[in-house]
Parts: sequence; C-alpha cells; structure tokens
Amino acid sequence: MTPAGIILAAGASVRMGRPKALLTLGGVTFLERAIRLLAPFCDPLILVLGYHRDQIEFTLTNRPGIRIAVNPNPARGMLTSLQCGLAAAPITDSGAIFTVVDCPAVRPETARAVLDAFLLRRVAVAVPVYQGKRGHPVCISAEVARDLLAAPENESARDIIARHRTPESLVEVDDPGAVTDADTPQDLSTLEALAP
Repeated sequence: MTPAGIILAAGASVRMGRPKALLTLGGVTFLERAIRLLAPFCDPLILVLGYHRDQIEFTLTNRPGIRIAVNPNPARGMLTSLQCGLAAAPITDSGAIFTVVDCPAVRPETARAVLDAFLLRRVAVAVPVYQGKRGHPVCISAEVARDLLAAPENESARDIIARHRTPESLVEVDDPGAVTDADTPQDLSTLEALAP
C-alpha cells in the first residue's frame, strides 16, 4: 500500500527573510531533504507552492515525477495548502503522508516508523512524538483526508487531525529533527546540529 505524499512549501517565510524551501542544511536544500524523506514511500509526491513559486519551481527542472499544486491564496494558512495538496492527490485506502518544508532534519527512519505504525495499527492518524512533542511527517487516512478537504477556512488542520487521534496514533521516535522547524535565521544553527 503506497500513500500519496505531500510537501507543504507555500508559506511566505517572512521571519526567515527568504524562501525556506531554498535554504540549505548540510549542503542540501530544505526542499530536496523533504523530497528525499517522502519519495521512497509515496506515489505520487505532491509539492504545494504559493509564495516564491517561480523561484522554487525553477529548482525542480531536473526532478520529473513531482506534481505541483498551487495554493492561490497561501495567506489563508496551512489548512488551505494541505487542502490543495489533498485535492491533487488520488486519496485511496493507503491515505497520505505529509510534511512541512521547514522541518528539514527529520530522519528517514522516522518517516518509516510513522508509516509502519499507520499501516500496522490501522489508525486514522499516525504522528511522530519526541519527548512529548508532536511533529512531522504525519500520516492520515482517506477519512481524515475527506474531513480536511471539507473543512472551512476558520478551522485548523491540527484541530481536525486531533479529533481523529488516539493513543495508538502517537509514534514515539528518537528524533529531535521531527519536532524542530526553522522560523528564523537563529533556528538554523540548531538544525545544523540535528541534520542526518
């Protein structure tokens, strides 16, 4: 069973001052790290863009097979970007796995553990947890995907996913990268120490 993969990269990166997708960690862009994280497990792999679309899309000229979905109004928030990605994905019983582009230090074994838990435990949602904090990537069932697609803009993806979460949904991982994102330039030094 192969889930659809979704990378959310539509944000304005205001506090960072430049597109997060194009920042590098260990000589590899955040976007490339997200692609490498999900590509082994997903088909198709969908990249959701909004702000900085042209700059980011230009870097994908040698990466066939990645579908682009565009959020026409990314200022409306992450839920709308996730909805754009889900709308572009053929959501089957395998569900979907998604991550945010500004969480670039996730270890591959974390993605594998989350997906394995999702499939083996037959939960609606699987979320990695490190020291009590939930992170990315997140697996969701087709039912959760439908709920997200039907949600009004004033809801949050986090709240919708939380309604489907059970104790079995939480996947303990030994990976601080799963819960460490980059919002400001100061965050980059923290990520350098975590990069796999």
